[in-house]
This record gives sequence, C-alpha cells and structure tokens, in this order.
Amino acid sequence: MTPRLSRIAELNDRCRLGLDPAARVVITATCLATFAPEGSAAGELAAEAELLAAIRAYGFRPDECPERSRGEFTIRGQAVRFMIDYYDPALEWGSEDPADPRVTTRVMTIMLPLDD
Repeated sequence: MTPRLSRIAELNDRCRLGLDPAARVVITATCLATFAPEGSAAGELAAEAELLAAIRAYGFRPDECPERSRGEFTIRGQAVRFMIDYYDPALEWGSEDPADPRVTTRVMTIMLPLDD
C-alpha cells in the first residue's frame, strides 16, 4: 500500500472510530426506522448507538477496500452498509486531497443496501 493510501485509511479509521471531530455521520431515514421502528427519540438514540458500535467494531479483511472507506455487516439479520466520502471543509465540493485532513471533511453515510 502506498503511503498516501495508508494515510487515507488511517484517517478513515479515525472517522469510523469517532475520533475525527470534523467528520459528519449521516444515517438514512430508512436505516434508522429499520432499527427504531417505534420512532421514539430513545429508540432512535439506541439504534444510532447500535449502528455506530457495529461500525467501530468492523474488521476489514486484508483484501477488502484498502482505503477502508466502505463496508457491510449484519445487525439483527439486516444487512447494513457504510461509506465514507471526502468533501472540502465547506461541504460544497469533493476534497482536493483526501490524505490531507486540513482540506478534507469526511462524511460517513450509514444505509441499507438497495434491493437487487
């Protein structure tokens, strides 16, 4: 793995682990409703915590996504995907350099996979 790719993977790990204060986390409404069907605030918070815990515990295989920007796992029999995208600090455009945290804001989206 190149040094640049290693740096991107390291920064993505910080995002996944909740260690990047500039990162954003988005959970799609459908994903959240799947795990908090009653729609209560407490149920949604519990679902968010469950999803984030699973992402933080996610283990990448050596042959899987070298930059560690996406993955898929199962909770309660339901497949869940996450993906990290790279934006400029204003969240208007793509980042010029995902390996440089000074010019990159990471956005991790947690979603259900589309039905095939």
